[in-house]
Amino acid sequence: MKTSESKQDLRERTKCFALRIIHLAAALPKSAVGNVISYQILKSGTSVGAHYREASRSRSTAEFISKMEGGLQELDETAYWLELLADSGILPAKRLAELRKETDELIAIFTTCVRNAKRKKGVTR
Repeated sequence: MKTSESKQDLRERTKCFALRIIHLAAALPKSAVGNVISYQILKSGTSVGAHYREASRSRSTAEFISKMEGGLQELDETAYWLELLADSGILPAKRLAELRKETDELIAIFTTCVRNAKRKKGVTR
């Protein structure tokens, strides 16, 4: 991220993402399966913004990359839980479509941030 405005936008976007995940988790059925998925998606989905905030305060490019890659891992895990919710029929796929789209968009943004930071640092992988 280059400008303070785009940093603020992503900060707000990841916070809104976490709030959407909180509402989703609260709406899941109170059953053994619902409780497990609720707990897991709550952990992964709400930590994305925390990783981004940590990355924003990083003291080095290496630390920035590490925090952003942590956020990417959490986004990928969140995508997995969303897939399970849809594929299992616990929630209709249509109800999850916008959240899944936002997850994919955040993955793309985080990936680009990491790639650009690695390029800046001279890391090739």
